[in-house]
Amino acid sequence: MTVIRLVDDTKAYLHAVVDHFSRRISWWRLSERLDPDTTCEILKEAGKTLGLTPTVVADSGVENVNAEVDQLMADGVVRRVLAQVEVSFSNSMIEAFWRSLRHQWLYLHSLDSFTQLASLIDFYVKEHNTQMPHHAFGGQTPDEVYFDQSDRVRDRLKPARRHARRARMEAKRRELCRVCAPPNQQSVSVINAVANAPP
Repeated sequence: MTVIRLVDDTKAYLHAVVDHFSRRISWWRLSERLDPDTTCEILKEAGKTLGLTPTVVADSGVENVNAEVDQLMADGVVRRVLAQVEVSFSNSMIEAFWRSLRHQWLYLHSLDSFTQLASLIDFYVKEHNTQMPHHAFGGQTPDEVYFDQSDRVRDRLKPARRHARRARMEAKRRELCRVCAPPNQQSVSVINAVANAPP
């Protein structure tokens, strides 16, 4: 969960679940107040989608450690691991998404209303999942990795990458650099005149 302030200084609470394997945002929900039930709802939905008991890596904020979420753990709906407490790594995947969402998208807009904020987040999540290539996956999007379409994308990108590299090298070789190019007769005359000029 992260808190986003609107221009009138009211707070909006964004809850989201990121799949560590694919970096795909599986579920998200925006609420006007901090409510543990929102965390429980998106964790249940994520668990249903996966068809197994997911392990949730979360920080120890009040939205992740409370009676409602503890009951989900007891019921076996999800398994919770607290970052920096029970594991040595952090919940950096979702923190990286928060940073990108804020600085590459939300802060470019005037966040005037809750409805506008929800619309902006919806657009960015869809683009993140379906359009934005991820460096860790060799240019594949989170959806392509999550839905196992990665091999086809990798096969298509590999020859295109080779072709682009060859074309770039050929273009660079065709360029003539003034520093590297052999001097013409006029520039040799100017250099000699400067060198032989009286002090």
